[in-house]
Amino acid sequence: MRWEKLTGDQFPEAVTAAQGVCLLPLSVIERHAHHLPLGTDMYIGRELCRRAAEIEPAVIFPDFIFTQILEARHCAGTIAIDAELIVRLLDNVCREIARNGLKKIVLVNAHGGNNHLIRFFLQAQLESARDYVVYVASTRPGPDDEAAVAAQWASTVDGHAGESETSTILAIRPDLVRRDQLHSDGEGMPQGRLQALRDQGIETGIWWYADHPTHYRGDGSPATAAKGETLLAAQARALAKAIRLIKTDAETKRLQDAFFDASTH
Repeated sequence: MRWEKLTGDQFPEAVTAAQGVCLLPLSVIERHAHHLPLGTDMYIGRELCRRAAEIEPAVIFPDFIFTQILEARHCAGTIAIDAELIVRLLDNVCREIARNGLKKIVLVNAHGGNNHLIRFFLQAQLESARDYVVYVASTRPGPDDEAAVAAQWASTVDGHAGESETSTILAIRPDLVRRDQLHSDGEGMPQGRLQALRDQGIETGIWWYADHPTHYRGDGSPATAAKGETLLAAQARALAKAIRLIKTDAETKRLQDAFFDASTH
């Protein structure tokens, strides 16, 4: 059930059918090497939520593209929002989702650059009392699917516009993949310009640019639509399983309420 396709009259029925669960797909608009569209993460997040909600009903919020991608400001087409505004906007959107009756909000992340952001955002939920719960659901394939998904990859280095993402977009929007622009000349291999620091556990904000200045990690050449379909189906099943568990979860809200009560007394 896509939020934007519902009428105002249909919306309360959708909330009931979803048992109060809303999927919030997080993505960005950024460069994906030479061959994939700027909206790659958006398309993946949207499709993953659609497939999962077909298995386990949930309301799907419209594409939320205003997340963390400051490391790609040097690339044409990138939309990089100020860090403070990202958190404020995401919090505001969650409050609006809850105000509309969906009290279980599931962040579905389709962009690796958000990994630290969403963990911080989860902890920030403890800043003040609220009548809803924010969850982050993993879309990693479950045990039954993990081996089959892993066995299909030919690449040893992957992660951004490489074999898995290219395969996924081939399954979703093959018309947007420019295979004639696919580089398999080593451009997607890490440059290791800060490797000495990283070997000692030292991190900096410029780490991604140091390794992947053209926003390409891996090799998209072995990608196929069939591989993308296998991955998407496995991830959707994992997300649907998470949604099912979240629907039955009452303990998180109880503990959250107890925490807020204790913190004000």
